This record gives sequence, C-alpha cells and structure tokens, in this order.
Amino acid sequence: MGKTGIEKHFIEKDGKCLRFGYTTGTCAAAAAKAAAILLLSGTAPETIPIHTPKGIDLDLSVLEPVRGDGFASCAIRKDAGDDPDVTDGVLVYAKVTFSDKPGIAIDGGLGVGRVTKPGLKQAIGEAAINPVPREMIRHAVEEVADELNALKGLSVVISIPEGVALAEKTFNPRLGIEGGISILGTSGIVEPMSEDALVDSIVLEIKQRKALGDMRLILTPGNYGADFLAERYHIPDERIVKCSNYIGKAIEAAIEAGFSDALLVGHIGKFVKLSGGMMNTHSKEGDCRAELMAAAALRAGADADTARSLLDCVTTDEMLRILEEKELLSATLDALKTRIEFSLSGRFKDAIKLGVIVFTGKSRELIKTETAKAWTEEGI
Repeated sequence: MGKTGIEKHFIEKDGKCLRFGYTTGTCAAAAAKAAAILLLSGTAPETIPIHTPKGIDLDLSVLEPVRGDGFASCAIRKDAGDDPDVTDGVLVYAKVTFSDKPGIAIDGGLGVGRVTKPGLKQAIGEAAINPVPREMIRHAVEEVADELNALKGLSVVISIPEGVALAEKTFNPRLGIEGGISILGTSGIVEPMSEDALVDSIVLEIKQRKALGDMRLILTPGNYGADFLAERYHIPDERIVKCSNYIGKAIEAAIEAGFSDALLVGHIGKFVKLSGGMMNTHSKEGDCRAELMAAAALRAGADADTARSLLDCVTTDEMLRILEEKELLSATLDALKTRIEFSLSGRFKDAIKLGVIVFTGKSRELIKTETAKAWTEEGI
C-alpha cells in the first residue's frame, strides 16, 4: 500500500506514538467513488481522493476493479492504524449500477448487517450504514455523477465479505444487527483506542433498551456482573447493558434516553470506588480501593491497625477476609452502602431512581440498597 495521507496523523499516548487510521465509512465512500468513475468512464483510478469529516484528506489505493454490463465494482482496504479494531485490513467493496430511479440509492450487501430491532439510527430492515458514512457515500458518488454527466440514477451496494464472521466480535448481535458488521464513523478517521467510540456504543445500546420497551435499565461493567445476574437472578444477557468503567456516562445516557429507574450491579473491586464519588472506575482515573475500604471500616469502628492492614492489601478479596476476621464486614459494608447512595444522589439528584447491588465471587452478594431490594423482590 502506498502513501495514503494518514501517515502524518498520530497521537502520543503513554510514551508511544500511535497512528491514526480510517473508518469503514471512509472506505465505503472511497470504494463507491472509484466504482462510479469506473462505471461512467470505463477506466478505474489507481488511487481515489476522499475528504473526511475530520478535515483530513486521503488518497486510497483502489483494489479489485471490475466492470461489467451496467455495473462496476471496486474495493478499498481498511486501515485502523494502531487501534485494536477487528475490521483492520478487511476489504470494503462498493458495486455501483445504473438505476431508472433518479438520485443515489444506497444499500448493504454481503457482510453488512441488517437492523432487526428498534432504537438504532436506521429503521428495521435497513442496512446498518450509519448516517455520516451514508452521506459520505452519497456525496462521493454525486460528485462523480455530476462531473461525468451521468444520465441515469445510480445504485450503490456496500459489501464486506469478512463482515459475516467479524460481526460476532462486535456489539452487533446484542444490538439486533444481523448478518454482518456496521458501516461506522462520524469523523471518517479512527483515533487509536478512542474512548469515545466505546461510550457511543454503550449509549446506543441504552437507547435501544428503551426503544425495546424496558422500563428499568440494568447496568453492569462487564461479564462478571452479567454472570452474577444470570446465576443469582436469572436475568438474560440481552437485557443487560455492559457499561465498562463508564458508570457516570451510562447513567447520564439513561436519563437522556428517558429511563426513570436504573439498577447498577458491580463487583466490589469497582463499585467500592463509587463510595468516593468516582463515576469512572478505570484504574487510570485512580486506584483508591484500599483507602475507601479503610475509610468505611473506620466509620464502622475499626482501629488504626486494622485500617493500616486494609491499606496494605492489593485486592478487595483480601480486604474482605480481614474485615471478616475482625467481625467488621457487615458494618463496613453498611458504611459503604451509605456512601455509595450519598455519592450517586449528590451527582444525579432526582433525575433517576438508582438501585445498587455489589457482589464478589460468582454469587456472593455484599451490598443491596433498599431500592434494589424492592426491585429484586418484585422481579427485576
């Protein structure tokens, strides 16, 4: 692959230089533009210029050009830069054909998912091509049609053959997008290890749970919480939104989506941080588990030696063992519950009713707020 223009764009993170990449949406638009040129002129360009919403101009190599009776097809290879993107290196194809209908029609083919549930940006039955990539494709093809004086309308079908298998490694099955991956990208550019992309996926899933009719949102950071909910309360995985470390952002998204109730379920190792008002539980935001546990223990009557022992612990499991030995576990957990409720109510006021369950191991419940208790008794 020759120079594309993305090479000079990078960020420095943790002392490393990380390359930018470009999205499936950019690839789809570039492939469609190249295919339109091939169809209307009879010649495939070796490279295709494409302007991204980010403002970065790229010049991408055109692969596998094919022209037949009334159609042309080209491919662009996805480059995710140094982002751990499952679609890195896949070929994104665009097939452009003449149409008797005026304008540009856009659809998805093999490996591009179809929407089967409400709450997404596309209607049920439509191809999972997000609005910005769809507009990029439309603009790119219209530009060619105007320049080469197309006499008919054009139909564009985007395909990613590898997308059928890759979809299982994405959020798509949970979102009700079947048969392939989504054509994504709001800026046209992939920024390495972008937190925004993950948060956007979480927000989208929250909106979908509302559209599917859920009255109460169930949030947990990850698989541990989902396994606990399945084993303890028989909650199916599809009802749960995994919000990673973004507790605060997920609750804000729940409020914006119109939820009045949300149940938060998490391991003590993460949710002890809520007692200190931390709404992002990633360790890079602060690892104050021992300090917060020691503070709760002191409120529960622990002496200074016990507090020092807790501060020396590496894991919350070890902290729990010490508290059990000192017969302080129940009182400490009560203190933590009070502080967690205080932190959440101080942050979100009356905008949403929150229940909290904190566990350890596979099914050992440590903390359950009164709201959560009422909900579990009536059936989550």
